[in-house]
Amino acid sequence: MRDNRRARSASRRRTRTTTAIVLLAALALASCTGEQNALDPAGPFAQAPHDLIIPVAIIAAVVFVVVQGLIIYSVVKFRTRKDDDGSLPVQTHGNTRLEIVWTVIPAVILAVIAVPTVQGIFEQMDEPDGDVLTVEVIGHRWWFEFYYPDFDIYTANEMAIPTDTPVRLEMTATDPIRDPEQGVVHSFWVPRLAGKQDLIPGQTTFLNIQADAPGRYIGQCAEYCGLSHANMRARVEAMEPGDFDAWVDAQATPAEVPEDGTFEAQGRELYHDLGDGRQACAQCHQVWEGDGDRQPGTGPDLTHLMSREEFAGAIHDLDEENLRAWLEDPDAMKAMQYEEIGIGMPNLDLSEEELDALVAYMLMLDPDA
Repeated sequence: MRDNRRARSASRRRTRTTTAIVLLAALALASCTGEQNALDPAGPFAQAPHDLIIPVAIIAAVVFVVVQGLIIYSVVKFRTRKDDDGSLPVQTHGNTRLEIVWTVIPAVILAVIAVPTVQGIFEQMDEPDGDVLTVEVIGHRWWFEFYYPDFDIYTANEMAIPTDTPVRLEMTATDPIRDPEQGVVHSFWVPRLAGKQDLIPGQTTFLNIQADAPGRYIGQCAEYCGLSHANMRARVEAMEPGDFDAWVDAQATPAEVPEDGTFEAQGRELYHDLGDGRQACAQCHQVWEGDGDRQPGTGPDLTHLMSREEFAGAIHDLDEENLRAWLEDPDAMKAMQYEEIGIGMPNLDLSEEELDALVAYMLMLDPDA
């Protein structure tokens, strides 16, 4: 009977151990997906940290194996035996030579790692040479705004860049809803293009990115910034230089103004004035129609809204169904932070007819239409 209990107990321990190993393996594999994988760099500013991480990881693995091996050896070698008389083992305090060895070796390892690490940090922070594209990144609650000062273009959540071109990100954070001077700290991170860099209210931080090949690179805010932190994502669309130039030309054109008397024209009127004292879209969002300079609002620029693939912090596909649901009840589409303001996008209390007209107008905000 006792042997059976022992067997069952051992079986349960093996089952728990196997389950833990499987869960840890699944977690490790989930963290190395192709979409956000720092171990699969796609540009020089991600390649440099990767090239440093690998030897450091190897050194750490060797140290781990040596230390764990010594622990296991000690546990087995000096374990309690049946014939022990209960006395303490021989004490070996004060082995100066051994203490010097295990102090010097870690110090040398850390010094060897520190030199390329510090050098790499400065190289990553320096402004690249040659033809550099500048993009200003503003972290809001909870979305990223991108401004191209060379072209006077605003966009949100999705950043377009040319391949094989260094991009200098000038970054800060703000919270225009609560307090423009306060805000919260965000962190911009696109693992395959560069490391993390914080966005700090009232300060400007810098990050360099570059993509070697066209593609869509997934990023996110990597600093907890409120209840909707997980819903603050970013996309970098790397294009061939010719395609990027075409994108710039399209984004730099004013939004199309619908013809009078059309359903879209009715939606445009609602965009500017909902009536009944309701807050209109134009109070927070910009649709630039060529009249004067482009001026950012407290919400994302909508001039060419439908040229993007995602919206609401890049968590929803930008299509008619999701756009309609967003305008109807934004707080149901994205977790809120403050009960009194939700996510900052108010419920507009639209009638079905107003909703249809406003959606129709926004669907035409596309430079390629």
